[in-house]
Amino acid sequence: MLLAFGCARKGAEQAKGGISADAGTIGSLAPDFELADLSGKKVRLSDFKGKVVILDFWATWCGPCRMEIPHFVRLQSKYRAQGLAIVGLSLDADGEKSVRPFADEHDVNYTMLLANGETANLYGGVVGIPTTFVLDRQGRIVKKFLGMMPPEAFEEAIRPLLGT
Repeated sequence: MLLAFGCARKGAEQAKGGISADAGTIGSLAPDFELADLSGKKVRLSDFKGKVVILDFWATWCGPCRMEIPHFVRLQSKYRAQGLAIVGLSLDADGEKSVRPFADEHDVNYTMLLANGETANLYGGVVGIPTTFVLDRQGRIVKKFLGMMPPEAFEEAIRPLLGT
């Protein structure tokens, strides 16, 4: 699969039985999950309740994904105090082994979690990365971006939700 400014996800599968028909759609409630962060601590999406969340499915082997990371670092620094939480969902097969050095090298200042195909399926089957969801403070999906986006697109999406 070819995506403009993105990568086809390795082992991508479409959503399977037991997944809501509106999974990953605008206006739907973002599915909760529990995943390990880079230190092994379990983190749930519900831990970010009350925050505006940028939920980014990505991988270290995806060039466009890597190019977005510095933009997310800047956004997290700029809007953390207003209630922004960026959550990177790594789909790297080797997990922490490749993600931790990348995160350290790029001074990632937001939560990085080790995701998998099951997590991607909760969001309707993420077939290309980066795929990024913007969630309002109630946990509803308000935007979905496929492929690499300019940082202004994310800022335009979050500012009204943050009240800035």
